[in-house]
Amino acid sequence: MPDKASKKRLGEMLIDSGVINERQLQEALEAQKRTGERLGKTLVKLGFIDEEKLMDFLGQQLGIPHINMGTYIIDPEVIRLIPEKMARKYQSIPLFKIENVLTVAMADPFDVMAIDNLKYITKCEIEPAIATEVEILKAIDQYYRSLEAIQQITQDQNVQVEEETGDEEMDLGKMGDAAEDGPVIKLVNAIIMQAIQNRASDIHIEPDRNIVRIRYRIDGVLREIMTPPKRLHSVITSRIKVMADLDIAEKRMPQDGRFHVRLWDKGIDFRVSTLPTINGEKIVMRILDKTSFLFGLGQLGFQPTVLEQFDSLIKKPYGIVLVTGPTGSGKTTSLYAALDKINTLDKNIITIEDPVEYELKMVNQVQVNTRIGLNFSDVLRSVLRQDPNVIMVGEIRDKDTADIAIRSALTGHLVFSTIHTNDAPGAITRLLDMGIEPFLISSGILGVLAQRLVRKLCPTCKEPYTPSKEVLERFGYDPSQEYTFYKPVGCKECQKIGYKGRLGIYEMMMSERRIRDLIMTRPSTETLKQAAVENGMITLKEDGLDKVKKGITSIEEVVRVVTEQE
Repeated sequence: MPDKASKKRLGEMLIDSGVINERQLQEALEAQKRTGERLGKTLVKLGFIDEEKLMDFLGQQLGIPHINMGTYIIDPEVIRLIPEKMARKYQSIPLFKIENVLTVAMADPFDVMAIDNLKYITKCEIEPAIATEVEILKAIDQYYRSLEAIQQITQDQNVQVEEETGDEEMDLGKMGDAAEDGPVIKLVNAIIMQAIQNRASDIHIEPDRNIVRIRYRIDGVLREIMTPPKRLHSVITSRIKVMADLDIAEKRMPQDGRFHVRLWDKGIDFRVSTLPTINGEKIVMRILDKTSFLFGLGQLGFQPTVLEQFDSLIKKPYGIVLVTGPTGSGKTTSLYAALDKINTLDKNIITIEDPVEYELKMVNQVQVNTRIGLNFSDVLRSVLRQDPNVIMVGEIRDKDTADIAIRSALTGHLVFSTIHTNDAPGAITRLLDMGIEPFLISSGILGVLAQRLVRKLCPTCKEPYTPSKEVLERFGYDPSQEYTFYKPVGCKECQKIGYKGRLGIYEMMMSERRIRDLIMTRPSTETLKQAAVENGMITLKEDGLDKVKKGITSIEEVVRVVTEQE
């Protein structure tokens, strides 16, 4: 905690570090006398220092972390420790509580009076962190709005859901501020806004016996966010059904829908799925940010040799390239990155997707609609009459789609697609099981990329350790050598998780002569895998363990996503 530093001391610190000069300090102190604002804020307003640079400076000088509020998920129970009025007064918001220590994000960690008052009201020791005023006020609006909505709904026994057409785009940034917006709208908006801000890929709303469990999937792992009382379940689900244009009265059958919102000048699509359970309807909302940044192939975690192989395949004039892995393993991201790399004005690129997750410039993207009979195979037949150079089929689900895709690759088209198997060799046996002739597979397949996503260790808090001989032997390391691995610890930067962000692990099976000849014999997955490894294929497990050795991820994380059979 900072000591009782005066405003002048902050100015002296900035001068000593060469951030500002004496003239600028004196001008800021004069302005501060007139406005009564903090010295740091005054310096920012006068343009003498950037706010982010000031936060970084204070963090380094005081040993207090400068945090990004957008990376934090705050437990509603922690929010309740500080009243909203006090949070706004002191421009502070609680982040998390460990035993009797409450970490609070503050715009001014020099405000000793604020720290003392927060300590008195919360009955906790206060450990300050630094964040910008804008970020803190935005977080206060977001979190206290959801608390207020829950309290209003709980107190009002006659809350009704406000009707709103599901086909129109909703601007969440404006809806939550209107006085006429009811508590149900405010609560659902807050849940959605918080999920987007925290980079969640899915929102799970699950009824339990006495509560509604709301969880976000972040970096591939579900995290519980809040647990409103069970009586709020019906109004929350009804509100979401209205947004997705679903039947509110139908609670016995699964339903699927979608809606789109605009938040912070960004359009975001949501896929909604309902499922009846013994405790009520469970809802999952998949978040699809169509305008989000697309990663380049070099940023996805490929080893140099694998990247070189994959890069060579996507530049071929014809053939089919498959990407395989379970749901949520990043297959679509890899294919989009590949399309983005080869996307030029002289190519006609068409994609068939369900749904269209990102919008690509100069790419003709088609949305599958099974409700009207517009499925992958039917669209693919029509696409072939559009003179395409490159076709991306979102997923091979049946023999018909697989047969058309492979025949398209044999008639002069470059085809990308995904298929659900555990590893790269498994994609070949899956096609054989579908009834595709071996000669078509052998002639059409250029290569198969299998992938998984692993969480990256937080670079701030990861700790080195020496693994035991048993662990080294289990994972194929030479126990006679010394290795330094890293393990997750947890800190403020990673919200005490120990991991921050994700990257891929891959195995690339190239369709070389030996593999093509072997396919003609209808081999087992194990036989194909052995031949591919002998040809130099790096397996998923080997790629994962290589990233463990480099300190990028942990052994536990690789084991979590790659089974022993793989």
